[in-house]
Amino acid sequence: MRIVTEFPHKVKAIENVWIPMPDGIHLAARLWLPEDAEQEPVPVILEYIPYRKRDSVRARDEQIYPYFAGHGYAGIRVDLRGSGDSEGVLRDEYLQQELDDGLAILQWLEEQPWCNGKVGMMGISWGGFNGLQIAAMRPPQLKAIITASSTDDRYADDVHHMGGCLLGDNLSWASTMFAYNSCPPDPELVGDKWRDMWFERLRGSGLWLDKWLQHQRRDDYWKHGSICEDYSAVQCPVMAISGWADGYSNAVFRLLENLEAPRCGLIGPWGHKYPHIGQPGPAIGFLQEAVRWWDKWLKDIDNGVDKDPMLRVWMQDSVPPTTRYQMRPGRWIAENEWPAEKIELREFILGPARQLLPADKTTEEETRNLQSPLGLGLFAGKWCSYAAAPDLPHDQRQEDGGALVFDSEPLEEPLEILGAPTVELEVIPDKPVAMLAVRLSDIAPDNKAARVTYGLLNLTHRDDSEHPKTLQPGKQYRVHVQLNNIAQHFPAGHRLRIAVSTSYWPLAWPAPESTQVKVITGRSRALLPVRPPRDSDNNLRPFGEPEAAPPLDTEMIEPEHHNWRVIRDLDLDLSTLKVINDNGIVYIKDIDLEMGRKALEWYTYQGDDFNSVRGETLWERSYKRGDWFVKTITRTVLTSTATDFHLRAELDAYEGDKRVYSANWDRVIPRDFV
Repeated sequence: MRIVTEFPHKVKAIENVWIPMPDGIHLAARLWLPEDAEQEPVPVILEYIPYRKRDSVRARDEQIYPYFAGHGYAGIRVDLRGSGDSEGVLRDEYLQQELDDGLAILQWLEEQPWCNGKVGMMGISWGGFNGLQIAAMRPPQLKAIITASSTDDRYADDVHHMGGCLLGDNLSWASTMFAYNSCPPDPELVGDKWRDMWFERLRGSGLWLDKWLQHQRRDDYWKHGSICEDYSAVQCPVMAISGWADGYSNAVFRLLENLEAPRCGLIGPWGHKYPHIGQPGPAIGFLQEAVRWWDKWLKDIDNGVDKDPMLRVWMQDSVPPTTRYQMRPGRWIAENEWPAEKIELREFILGPARQLLPADKTTEEETRNLQSPLGLGLFAGKWCSYAAAPDLPHDQRQEDGGALVFDSEPLEEPLEILGAPTVELEVIPDKPVAMLAVRLSDIAPDNKAARVTYGLLNLTHRDDSEHPKTLQPGKQYRVHVQLNNIAQHFPAGHRLRIAVSTSYWPLAWPAPESTQVKVITGRSRALLPVRPPRDSDNNLRPFGEPEAAPPLDTEMIEPEHHNWRVIRDLDLDLSTLKVINDNGIVYIKDIDLEMGRKALEWYTYQGDDFNSVRGETLWERSYKRGDWFVKTITRTVLTSTATDFHLRAELDAYEGDKRVYSANWDRVIPRDFV
């Protein structure tokens, strides 16, 4: 990372400003301006999220928004209603109230003397979501957006569901927000009312996981905020960004295919991070790319952005399977349009004797029984990697023993794919509810299996996720499992593997009971999007080295610790995946604040008892300045039977060593085709 200290414009920072909402609520914002902005008004870059601009993401913001201000933009970070230092209560994600507040923020910005009336929205994850959603409302001030790690479809491609299956990350993410929503504002900014604001949040935010589990199919709840319901609503230019280790890469392809406005896509090897701090690397000069984007669409500078390729992605080279690596070898490639004309679907037949055969090979049909062990998936990694822990998939040989696997012959020449592989299966289930997990792996000559991409399908969602239908045991179905988009190079001498299983715990919540699915080989096939290498890829404009403004001055009081552990108790036949996400305690010098954040997660099961699956999370967050000390502890436990989910949760808040608030939840929620 190159630290930039000299910019075209001198920068001033304003720690907090209050933005009034129409109903009298005030939102808190942090602001960076070119020093002469009131004399020479500038466009504004807005990020609008619940992650506490005062402390939690202060270090990240400190390197982004002074950089933008130094290049002639106002940068503003606004806490959502009920988060950080903003008034009110945050009751769920992407509510209409949040979007309406966003419109009010844009109008307020337009009225400021340092704003020229043009605004761009940028955000990763939550901020990427509401950037798209607010763009679909067509506010006149919003001229362009950069949306990173977000989605156009809140049901199909978010942390909650995948292929109609309930994701383990649904529990993990709900627990993250449970903890965030329990935190108080900073008394230095809001004054003596901080305690009243805190208790209003503690009483009012609620248990979001309870709300989410009430919507297990693609109903109106998920359609709200899903711009795929009407892509034409988004008329401003869109830059869409993700990473192959992220959970949101599929949305980039759909946005490029379906939006009508000027658009471009960028996908690197990264997890859930902005590209200038992307891990696994290589990171790129994303802030320079963002300035180019804003210069074109907010300042009307003819810099060639509108002539760049529509899509640039990192074509990943083959690597040994590992749960963590710093750099992912590969190269940048580009497409001028999406879908790309020169990508061809190559067919492979799932044949007998574990063979993955070219389509021109004749083969006989064979019926293979598949009934995976419950715990197949312990080495699958996280649905959405943050690259802060060893959360990438491990050697898939540890999973393949409980799956049906189909291997190709060693490749005679290299093979490269770009897009979404699809696997079509002829199956006969023996239960009314079942799921399939399908993986494409790269098998090296030493037989190590590196997962390249995967897909999930709840078979009751085989036609659509709005109107799921039970299966008829013994009936034959043809189902399509779309795997996540990917760009991957397979070297000559390596083999391709398709692996199919009936469980993938804890990445996805298992079916109500152990299911046997017969797979008919010879009638099942895989379709791979093959992209021939092109000379034009060698002449792409290179990305610059990552740059940022100077980092925040902090001191680590207690070190961070991140790990994933698989624990097997052979006596009890009890298996546990323990996730440690401990950020330690950090001292932020310029606001004289100690901040602690620690999360633990446990995902367990016993033997092949499908009623034994259990997800548990424990979060602890703390803030200390002088003799002011507050701490919250949140705990969530999710279990299930064949018919219901059982949800229990606890919230305890402390001021000093005294517990000042406590709440408990105990819910039973019927399973709905899950």
